[in-house]
Formats: sequence, C-alpha cells, structure tokens
Amino acid sequence: MGGFSSSDRGAGGRGIIAGINVTPLVDVTLVLLVIFIVTAKIVVTPALPMDLPEASQGEPVQVVLSVLLPQDGSTLVNGARIASDDELTQRAKRALAEDTDLRAVIQADGAVPHRRVIATLDALKSAGVSRIAFGALPQTPAGPQSPTDIQPAAEQ
Repeated sequence: MGGFSSSDRGAGGRGIIAGINVTPLVDVTLVLLVIFIVTAKIVVTPALPMDLPEASQGEPVQVVLSVLLPQDGSTLVNGARIASDDELTQRAKRALAEDTDLRAVIQADGAVPHRRVIATLDALKSAGVSRIAFGALPQTPAGPQSPTDIQPAAEQ
C-alpha cells in the first residue's frame, strides 16, 4: 500500500509520470500567437488605401467670442466697446454665421450686477449662440484677481 514494487509497473516497465512535457504546450501557444499577429495585421489594414495630407499643426482652431463686462457698466466684445445689447446680438449673429461652432465666453467683474450678466446671456442666446461659458481667473496666493485688472488687447 505504501509504495510501489517492481510488480506494479506492469508489462512495459513504466511507473508514475514524474514530470510534464511542456513542449506541446509551447508549440500550441506559439501557433496561436502567430495566428493572432496575422489576424491583427489584416484587421488594422484599411479597406481602401488613402493618401491623406499631412499637417504641421493638427489642432483644430476654436473661435471664441469674448464678452467682457467691466465694473463701469460698459460691454466689450472681442476688445471693442459696444453701445447696447442689440449690437451684441448683431455681432454674435455675424460671428455665428462665419463659424457654426462659435463659443462665447462671458467675463464679468465681481461687482457687476447679476441682472447685467443675465441680460448679456439672454442677448447671446437670442442670437443663437448655444455654447456659452463664464470666464474665471485662478486664485493666486495673494488672493483672487478681478477681471478688471486684465486689460483687453484693444485698450492697452
């Protein structure tokens, strides 16, 4: 019971298998690897060969309509002072006609009344601008910086 004698080996003289032959396992694994490599190459190849042009700059250009609302009550669109919300609507419509992916950014001073910001938002919405964001400045260790500290390029 405890061990094997020479009579337990049978006619062939073979005993218990002491090791596993891994050669067939490696062969099957390598064949599968080759099949996957060939299949992946076929899948990646496009159905129609194309000669696409190359560009030095691959980033899309994003058009932004900048609307500044300083503390003094005026409105600046792309750095130019405008007289009324009607003019803002007209400029926004023109800019939207030139680029349908137009994005508007409203940068309002902290002291500007909320109703003025909402009126500007309504003017942009009535012009058909649907992508509107509010600009903010990151806080510095000395404290928050107001938008009036940054002068538009047209007024410098």
